[in-house]
Amino acid sequence: MNRAFFPVVTSFFVAVLALSSVAHAADAPKAGPAKADPAKGEALYTNGDAARNITACVSCHGAAGASTISTNPKLGGQHAAYIHKQLTNFQGADRNNPIMSPLAKALTDDEMKNIAAYLDAQPAKPGAAKDKDTLELGKKIYRGGIAEKSVPACAGCHSPNGAGIPAQFPRIGGQHQDYTVTELTNFRNGTRKNGPMMATIAKRMSDDEIKAVADYIAGLR
Repeated sequence: MNRAFFPVVTSFFVAVLALSSVAHAADAPKAGPAKADPAKGEALYTNGDAARNITACVSCHGAAGASTISTNPKLGGQHAAYIHKQLTNFQGADRNNPIMSPLAKALTDDEMKNIAAYLDAQPAKPGAAKDKDTLELGKKIYRGGIAEKSVPACAGCHSPNGAGIPAQFPRIGGQHQDYTVTELTNFRNGTRKNGPMMATIAKRMSDDEIKAVADYIAGLR
């Protein structure tokens, strides 16, 4: 046999092995994104990170997200996807806030997901409607909307009891009235820009209508 044949054969088998290796590499399962770690989220939520000037979330939003300050939202039981989205929006111009924006910008994406996973697993703290004079108006708006103003029923997206729909619409049942009023007002005047649909709805509502539905929402559970 011609000796010149052997280098050709050797090169052929090397090429086949190389192609085989590429094929196996392509078939190998790709590593997916790391799962959120609620334990790490709890640690950051509870203790913050002094080295990076990250204030503990608990100082404003309460233990397990059960805020007792009416201007700061309750976060316990809130959908993880919604919390992660809001923290991401705080990093940009769509939801600029003098307190939350600097804190969010200091967090990594994994840290935001960890905090969101921790809060999602916490119980939602119930609230109560306080204004009897506007209860019926708030109930009417939440359940049926305001037809003459093309304001849809809040229940259509946030569910009859305010539990929302995971990964789509936030839980709002039991939320502080003051916080809900502030956010609807921010949507209306364009201060908050991360919810085009909510901005359109809020612009059609009066102050009294916003206050009434916010109070009714506070009593949902």
